[in-house]
Amino acid sequence: MFELVFFVEGRSEKVMLEAFLPTILPPHISPRCVPFEGKNDLLRRLPTKLRAWQNPQSKFIILRDQDSGDCLKIKEKILNICRNENKNDAVVRIACRELESWSLGDLVAVEEGLQISGLVRHQNKKKFRNPDTLDNAAQELGKLTNQKYQKVSGSRAIGPHLNVKRNRSHSFRVFVEGVMRIVNSA
Repeated sequence: MFELVFFVEGRSEKVMLEAFLPTILPPHISPRCVPFEGKNDLLRRLPTKLRAWQNPQSKFIILRDQDSGDCLKIKEKILNICRNENKNDAVVRIACRELESWSLGDLVAVEEGLQISGLVRHQNKKKFRNPDTLDNAAQELGKLTNQKYQKVSGSRAIGPHLNVKRNRSHSFRVFVEGVMRIVNSA
């Protein structure tokens, strides 16, 4: 049986995906999100998780924040782990620079999820037109929401409202394209 498995850096990614993915996936696909305890834990334990996974029909998507690292080097390192474990079809996606960039790319979703009005007017400001370039998106999101945004609860609240068509985060749109490519090929 086909299984869509997400290995994610942490709990906020897990809850955001659990809230968002049902909005884009067909009803017969129930994704499984497996959180790690940060990026170092993900890199250290990913080989074991891939090797031990029992369902041969599983398809894997690995999501990690870029933070201050080199996106291409991070992706290549994770792809090498997947290749070493014979998971050549695994998809690796990097949130540029942080998961919160995805929320800043869709301030309508932030307004709806956190029940705050007036945020959408900021979407055309320079820093929110291309949120993937922000060095500290989590801090920006906290300031913008007057600290109402908290990593886990905020991700859970905003996730179901994220919209691919209006989202300004390129890394978010690339992530969704990767997910849909796997779903459509299954």
